[in-house]
Amino acid sequence: MNHKLSFSLSKFVLGGVSLFFIYILIEAITNVNKHYIGTKDGTYINSTRTTPMIKELAYMLTKNCNSTTCSTQTILDYITNIPYKVNNFQAHTPQQTIQKNFGDCDDKSNLLISLLHEKKIESYFVLVPHHIFVIVHLDENLHRKALYVNGKRYYILESTAKNSPIGFPLHYELNKIDTIIEPFENIKIDINKLEWKL
Repeated sequence: MNHKLSFSLSKFVLGGVSLFFIYILIEAITNVNKHYIGTKDGTYINSTRTTPMIKELAYMLTKNCNSTTCSTQTILDYITNIPYKVNNFQAHTPQQTIQKNFGDCDDKSNLLISLLHEKKIESYFVLVPHHIFVIVHLDENLHRKALYVNGKRYYILESTAKNSPIGFPLHYELNKIDTIIEPFENIKIDINKLEWKL
């Protein structure tokens, strides 16, 4: 009887351990799919976050804004005034960028897009060789050149240029745009047509 109980207990423990390892494996795969995406230059690690701190900051920054354009420019002004400093390691989370009060294009773009997300402003990452910037869709026509992705107008937000406006100039040839990423689903956007025009 003891032998049967011991054998049954062993099977139960092994089953539990197996389920735990399967759970850990699924969590790891989910994390990789949520934060890592392959590009021509390797793998991009997405560090966007939705947290109470980011939500509170987004609303505090834009409390005096009555339009999406005002909210976008106010958030961009906050980001561009964070000092630029190269981060040679994995991209900071938005909270780390705020706490450290510096960041490179990855760090500042992750914070920028996280704040825009809290305000439900449609925005995407654009990866070009050795750089990342953000594009934003606004219903308002700002009468500036914009990046048209599959016929839809997006304005460039450059997080590393201090006090830069919405609609920053494109400093890359269109064929240098490697990937456009929806950051919270971590999916590449299918690019059928790209144009840079008024």
